[in-house]
Amino acid sequence: MGRSLVIVESKAKAKTIGKFLGKGYFVKASVGHVRDLPKKKIGIDVENGFAPTYVTIRGKAKVLKELKDAAKSADMVYLASDFDREGEAIAWHIAQYLKLPEGRTKRVVFNEITKTAILGAIAKPGAIDMNKVDAQQARRVMDRLVGYEVSPVLWKTIYYGLSAGRVQSVALRLICEREDEIEAFDPVEFWTIDAVFANTAGTEIEARLERIDGKKVDINDGERAGAVVATLEGSNFAVSSLKKRVRKVKPLPPFITSTLQREAANRLRFSSKKTMMLAQQLYEGLPISDKDENVGLITYMRTDSVRVANEAISEAREHISASLGKDYLSDKERHFKAAKKAQDAHEAIRPTSTELTPELLHEHLSVDQLRLYKLIWQRFVATQMADAIYDNTTVDIESKGHVFRATGSVVRFAGWTAVYPLIRKDQKELPQLEEGEKLKLIAMTPNQRFTKPPPRYSESSLIKELESNGIGRPSTYAAIIDTLKRRKYVAVEKRQFTPTELGRTVWALLGKAFPSIFNVEFTAGMEDELDRIEAGEDTWIKVVGDFYGPFRSQLDDVEGQIADLKQSLIKTTDLSCEKCGSPMVEKWGRNGRFLACSTYPKCKFTSPLEGEELPEFDIKCDECGAQMVVKHGRFGEFLGCSKYPDCKNTMPVPTGVSCPQDDCTGLLVQRRTKKGRVFFGCSKYPKCSYAIWDKPVPVTCPSCQASFMVEKKPKGGDKELLCLECGERTLPGSEGVGDEPS
Repeated sequence: MGRSLVIVESKAKAKTIGKFLGKGYFVKASVGHVRDLPKKKIGIDVENGFAPTYVTIRGKAKVLKELKDAAKSADMVYLASDFDREGEAIAWHIAQYLKLPEGRTKRVVFNEITKTAILGAIAKPGAIDMNKVDAQQARRVMDRLVGYEVSPVLWKTIYYGLSAGRVQSVALRLICEREDEIEAFDPVEFWTIDAVFANTAGTEIEARLERIDGKKVDINDGERAGAVVATLEGSNFAVSSLKKRVRKVKPLPPFITSTLQREAANRLRFSSKKTMMLAQQLYEGLPISDKDENVGLITYMRTDSVRVANEAISEAREHISASLGKDYLSDKERHFKAAKKAQDAHEAIRPTSTELTPELLHEHLSVDQLRLYKLIWQRFVATQMADAIYDNTTVDIESKGHVFRATGSVVRFAGWTAVYPLIRKDQKELPQLEEGEKLKLIAMTPNQRFTKPPPRYSESSLIKELESNGIGRPSTYAAIIDTLKRRKYVAVEKRQFTPTELGRTVWALLGKAFPSIFNVEFTAGMEDELDRIEAGEDTWIKVVGDFYGPFRSQLDDVEGQIADLKQSLIKTTDLSCEKCGSPMVEKWGRNGRFLACSTYPKCKFTSPLEGEELPEFDIKCDECGAQMVVKHGRFGEFLGCSKYPDCKNTMPVPTGVSCPQDDCTGLLVQRRTKKGRVFFGCSKYPKCSYAIWDKPVPVTCPSCQASFMVEKKPKGGDKELLCLECGERTLPGSEGVGDEPS
């Protein structure tokens, strides 16, 4: 009997699965997608049913040749890419390229990389789900149509190289509209009055004025606040109401993609991109024993389902009973209800085995891998634990119709929070009090306050907003946010998104030109249409056609408005042209905003916009010691001395990678040898002489967690990333094929 070929997506996964299957199988990796739409042209025949033209992704020729040679000698080929639309499309593309006969081709899917799951999947193979393939194809085609046909509008009105995405432009809209709300917000003054009382034992109680003569407090100026304080000075206070109640709190459901990203952002301060990278490593498997065998530690991390296998629930309950005692175990198994629009294709995100506790894995995982695994493990175990029980107390303290309220909360039984503590504001325990008990006023303080605008979006709150509006799907959130950052449409300040001037300009133009396309409701509706395709309730060609008709009509209208749109972005100033005296205006160019004479092309005088050259890097001029600042030239950004024109020293912009030498605080920057050859060296030269030939990029190595990798370009192939520490190689941008034009 011959051997069977199993094709997975990643090399790490191939290594893990290969050890589970044994000698009868050999496992190869496609390293993500193998075919996609061409980079240099749209690749879609709009006139003939939106037929896509797929080409081999550059750099994948060698991988495909290996797969083809392996498939020829295999009795059976198992396509084991991820069990989602992307994975199904990858399986289909591989089968199409290799021309695999149906009789020798099977599709296998699994939710976790454990020996039991892998052997079970191989024992029950199926066929490629063409509904999933069609749903993914519809998304890809629509994204390509939007990217390639809308982006030129940005090029003609702002500057060349900008791009618009079907989904991330809506995310940009949310961020820009929130910023508009904040700027338009008019704060309203109000006053609170806080008091400190003491009982006969001398224990202090903090309370706030809630009601006056039965009405909710509404004090909007200091004069009235002072009058209230004066009225109550020297008054006698007593407990007018004392309410106690027991509150039970049920555990939170296990993680889905969005809640994992949100909690990792809130508790661990991880970006969504970092969270998904670490989760991928935990899913694909890591060596956790002396045998150097990789073990998958969590289930698939792209899911919108809270469903959990019965075997996993039973194992968790046994662990809770044995380690914490039966008091901490819920009376019966807990099952959670998924959201209405959930695809429910996978289980929730959970550990593959509850017995693999974070303590056991402490020596085998990196710090960040362990932190994320611990979060997932704790959240899952908590789902099968008893309710947390709190004793809540509310006390009203009254005098002359003025009621102050104090609240307290005490944990009676920690329940599930013993494993997964809640992030909550501390509530102090109140002393024993009785109704009618007299209290002594220690202090009373009026405080001026103002209503606050809505907060800017953080990664956590933006993902929540996208999910609640039905925008995107679990696999897209991290990519959406990362794209906005890379395009410099948003900046991150204090872990919150602020739209850059470029981002606001892009949205202002897109919102004016395509109000119905980049619309929250419309984008959410398209996700529903994709779900219908996957369910077999509609065809992808019809869905794309229904989308493209109105889109093309709107695009035709916009083409006739380019001049007006471009003019709408020009801002008048009170400056005069140095050459002809005409008014100067602000315009957009390929290097950002600049000043230009309003009589252009008659007068072509231009000038940098004052205030644009701001320090961005802690780098000092190596000639005069002044701060280096970002400037713009004909070849793009560079660092120039802030003492220009007295000092004309320049430097390249840093790569974003810190120098790896011990005790060095420099950054790696691009330099040139005397013969003009490019290399990358430390900005602290000559104090630090570290240098490499290959371009460093701020990407953490997925194998050894080195802080950066370098770009390599094999002969005849596409760029790949290489780790200088462990030799790991991976493709840049392997997180997927985007919706932006080349």
